[in-house]
Amino acid sequence: MTIQVGDHLPQVTFRVNGTDGPQAKTTDDVFKGRRVVLVGVPGAFTPACHKNHLPGFVANKDEILGRGVDAIAITAVNDIFVLNAWQEATGAQGLEFLADGNAEFAKAIGLELDGSGFGLGSRSQRYAMLVDDGVVRVLNIEDSPSKAEVSSAEALLKVI
Repeated sequence: MTIQVGDHLPQVTFRVNGTDGPQAKTTDDVFKGRRVVLVGVPGAFTPACHKNHLPGFVANKDEILGRGVDAIAITAVNDIFVLNAWQEATGAQGLEFLADGNAEFAKAIGLELDGSGFGLGSRSQRYAMLVDDGVVRVLNIEDSPSKAEVSSAEALLKVI
C-alpha cells in the first residue's frame, strides 16, 4: 500500500556517508524532531535524476531551508558510494543523501519501481515529500519515472 499524507514513515535503516565511511541511520535518526524534504529518485546519474530533478533542489536549497525546513534529503536505490560520487559531481553539498541499497524503504512506503526491463532491478519511484517529525505532510508522486514535474523543487515550493 502506498504511503499517504498523514502516515508515519516506516522504520528502516539507510546508509549515509560518515566521517569514517558508511554508517547506518534509522528513519528516526533522519526525521524525528525535524522538518525534512525527502526526494526519492530512481537512480543516481540517471538522465532525468541527474539533469532535471536534483539540480532544482540544489539551486533552491536556500529558499527551501528558509521556509522552516531543517534538511533536504535525497534517497535512491543505490549504494552510498554511488550517492557520494553523485553528490560530489553535482555540487549538492548541504543535502543529505540516504542510500536505500536494497530498496527496503521504497518497498516499505509502497513506492518501489520495477526497473528490471531496463536492467535496473528494483528502484524507487520519483517523488518529493515534506515530512514533519516522521509524518508525511505533502506527497508529490510522478506518474512516470522519466518526468520530474510534480516532484520538482519548484512544485514543492508552491505548497510549503
